[in-house]
Amino acid sequence: MTTLTFTDFRRRASEVLSDVEKGEAFVIVRHGKPIAELSPVSRSISREPAWRRRGLRLVAPGVSLSRAILDERERA
Repeated sequence: MTTLTFTDFRRRASEVLSDVEKGEAFVIVRHGKPIAELSPVSRSISREPAWRRRGLRLVAPGVSLSRAILDERERA
């Protein structure tokens, strides 16, 4: 992991981000103290935004929830 001052990061941001895309990781320091880690996104994170991904379908044996609610309303 390469250490980079905040000032150097600001000057070379485009170059640093290109290196991150290639797999390199950086620690950014300000006044000698680490303030951030910059690393590639893990492969497990989907490239598709959450709002576009399919939701979970909950399936349980027996009567569906909507059918149970309708039956309850008819009885009331």
